[in-house]
Amino acid sequence: MIEGPNVNRHHWVPKSKGGDRASNIHVVCHRMLNRTFSERDLANDYLTPEALREHPEIENFIRWVRRKPREFIDHARATRGRDKRRPHRRRR
Repeated sequence: MIEGPNVNRHHWVPKSKGGDRASNIHVVCHRMLNRTFSERDLANDYLTPEALREHPEIENFIRWVRRKPREFIDHARATRGRDKRRPHRRRR
């Protein structure tokens, strides 16, 4: 984990699921985790950095982001094929 202006606090178990343990991680990595996994997935399956690093999408992302400078900021793309929020449906 890194220090500096480009870090966020990541709760290994989401606060909404009762988590209180957090670490500083780079903002780009934090965005990627939150776009790739649901809070339920994080709470049940990815409680540690080691567990996250074993996921194939995260492995590829880590290889990619390691080549970027520490100050790199970019928007991670959604990888689950859809936005987490449900589209608004019009009432008839």
